[in-house]
Amino acid sequence: MIFKNPLKYFNQFSNNFLHQFRKIYLKSNFYDKKISKIYNDKLEYKPSPHLLSSLIKYQSKKFKIDDLSSEMLWNQKNISEKEFKRLNNFFWFFSLDLKSSKKTTQTIVHNWIKNNYKYNSKSWEFDITAKRIIALLSNYHLTFENSDKEYQDNFNGIIQKQTNHLIQEITKSKSIEDKIIGCASIILAGLCYQNEKNYLSYGLSALKRVVDTSIDNQGFPKSRSIKQLIFYLKYFILIREWIKESQSPIPEFIDETIYYLGQGYAFMWQNIETDLLFNGNNISNNLEFDQYLKRLGYKFSNQSNDFSGYTILKNKKISLIMDIGPSPGKDFSKEYQSGALSFEIVSNNKKLISNCGYYNGNNIKLNELSRSTATHSTLLIEDNSSCKFLKNTRSKFEVEKGLKILKKNIVHEKNYWKINAAHDGYLKQFNSIHEREIEFYPEQFKFVGNDKIINKNSNKKLKFDIRFHLEPNTKVMKTQDKKAILIDLEDEGWKFTCDNFDINIDNGLYFGNKNSYTENQNIFITGFAASEIENIKWELTKLR
Repeated sequence: MIFKNPLKYFNQFSNNFLHQFRKIYLKSNFYDKKISKIYNDKLEYKPSPHLLSSLIKYQSKKFKIDDLSSEMLWNQKNISEKEFKRLNNFFWFFSLDLKSSKKTTQTIVHNWIKNNYKYNSKSWEFDITAKRIIALLSNYHLTFENSDKEYQDNFNGIIQKQTNHLIQEITKSKSIEDKIIGCASIILAGLCYQNEKNYLSYGLSALKRVVDTSIDNQGFPKSRSIKQLIFYLKYFILIREWIKESQSPIPEFIDETIYYLGQGYAFMWQNIETDLLFNGNNISNNLEFDQYLKRLGYKFSNQSNDFSGYTILKNKKISLIMDIGPSPGKDFSKEYQSGALSFEIVSNNKKLISNCGYYNGNNIKLNELSRSTATHSTLLIEDNSSCKFLKNTRSKFEVEKGLKILKKNIVHEKNYWKINAAHDGYLKQFNSIHEREIEFYPEQFKFVGNDKIINKNSNKKLKFDIRFHLEPNTKVMKTQDKKAILIDLEDEGWKFTCDNFDINIDNGLYFGNKNSYTENQNIFITGFAASEIENIKWELTKLR
């Protein structure tokens, strides 16, 4: 214990010293010379811009490059960080009118090269650089065609120089998403400058390492993030289509990874066509991505009802979805939400019971709140979440104390459904286990729930709350006898009851829409677990 703090400070000092040294090194002439080695001055493969339509939010109305001042574009001051990134990653080129002047476009690119030919930490940030390479190469009809040799030499030079930089930095990137974008840009550079095979082989090897380290045995991201699953799938398909279009051999691991990611996508989205608000997900509406997949001939299927820690039971009218998976490891937990055994119910394509979604904006308090058990339709004890988070050196919250699933049992018959599971998230702090069982009787349109608190220290009373979150437009009302709560879901009516504990309506925050929030309501059961096994039984029945 004596040496614990000195060792901590020494490690912190050492990390700061190395960080400062690296900043100096990256700006040095030595590093600039190292990444300036150019292998091929001829652009061989020219990728089709439409292949990126799954990743780019195209504007309905295109604008002409001539409407911009090419001289003033890179001299703007006091612009936001978000706008700076958007400007310097060149993804806005995908919104240009195809009739835009190539000369003006190339002047803008030329001016950027002139101002940013040497590394600088801002405009050469890893993800900005990776996206810029993709954007400049994919818009070659504007950025490259009909240009003179001097411009082409500068263009080819800056693309390969930035690619060399990405190769130097990719192992140091902490973000899996950035690594995948980096791999994609390195692979694209390798395909475009085909005499330089090192880019292609390096990019594919790096991508294979990402697969091996961040995807589980079922082909689902270890983060358990639905959003990350879709992100992976989009980039792997994009890379495959580039390779296919360039008439290069497609590595087997890419086809295999797409197959397994596609199974996850079919399970989490295509089977129910509803955005599920678990573990970092928001409302995204993937119908456009479905059309993209259809155009390119991709078709996925997954008829399982239990996949990578999620269970989905459904018929033509009702879907019951529950998170019965463990928390991910620390390195994959940056967007994990402590919602073990939380569930959602979809009735006739309308969300009856929901989770609250995920906030990833600049407000750290809202981010922390959105990751708590309280924003899920599940149980919390003594106002504590089922997982503990710790802020890392990058001010991101990671799982410090995770949980394991102790049991699970799933029944899916025509006239009877059941999901039963338990976790140990409250075991260490409160010596208690949370077990949840939800039964559904399709003929009666009735859900019967039982949240069981197994208290191994029955001498201590434990305060609990169970929340059932609703989407913002859902209307609720408590009956006059205070024994039931009525839910008005457009043209449907539902009744919620709990015989042995108090039920009430509370206000909350809904983070379903990305980086924003609005007020919503939730039904909650509150009480004290005083016995060794406390059963909290509730029912949700359709009225009309």
